[in-house]
Amino acid sequence: MRRIRLAVALALSLLAPFAGEEQPTAKAPRIGILRPGSPPDPPVEAFRQGLHELGYAEGRNISIEYRWAEGRDERLPSLAADLVRLQIDVIVAGAAAVAAKQVTNVIPIVMPTGDPVKLGLVASLARPGGNVTGLTSLSEELPGKWMEFVKETLPRVSRVAVLWDPAGDLSQVRTAEVAAGSMGMRVQVLKVGRPDGFESAFTEANKNYAGALIVLGSPFFYAQRTRLVELAAKHRLPAIYAQREFVASSGGLMSYGTDFHSLFRRAATYV
Repeated sequence: MRRIRLAVALALSLLAPFAGEEQPTAKAPRIGILRPGSPPDPPVEAFRQGLHELGYAEGRNISIEYRWAEGRDERLPSLAADLVRLQIDVIVAGAAAVAAKQVTNVIPIVMPTGDPVKLGLVASLARPGGNVTGLTSLSEELPGKWMEFVKETLPRVSRVAVLWDPAGDLSQVRTAEVAAGSMGMRVQVLKVGRPDGFESAFTEANKNYAGALIVLGSPFFYAQRTRLVELAAKHRLPAIYAQREFVASSGGLMSYGTDFHSLFRRAATYV
């Protein structure tokens, strides 16, 4: 019995020197943010605000790696691969989640916006599977509302130019055409997939006597929002935009669409 007590006492004495030592702190989780534009980016600020509300602060208990495509979508795959090489814990990306999904099936991807089913990222909203989760913004009916606003604001307009990113959703173009036809208006589709195509698109709209412009939702257009608003003013085209930042931060005429600030703020909960 004495031998047992002696063995226990010896074990405790060996552990004692370590009892007061501070244990190493866990490494702060790293978040990767993949965006098509460049800073400042209001939705990203909303996301950071959402993290702050949940008790997470950059540089204190989390770290964030930012990757900006600066309006060049072809850069997104390499930027996503760079985040994967850094072995971050989660990637936050909207439509850029397509590029992220191409380079990882393991790291969780949180989408604050977009339609993951149409993008082929999840099997269904009810049972997504895989490594993609988040929120979705379903906007098929928005072009009809935009046409209504054009008609109410400019009742004499008979031709409306629609700026479309060919990498985006073609169904929005079709919805706009149907809505315009029901209101006695015609649609002129302006397909622009590169920054150097904007000037010629606006010139074409003027040549075809467009009386208004609808800018469809697109990460590419969002990244170029200040330039688009300036071109609309230069060519004297009243325009309605899919995102409020075209108006709130770039001085556009009007917008109607999803509150992306709210979605990005809520995405912090998923992260």
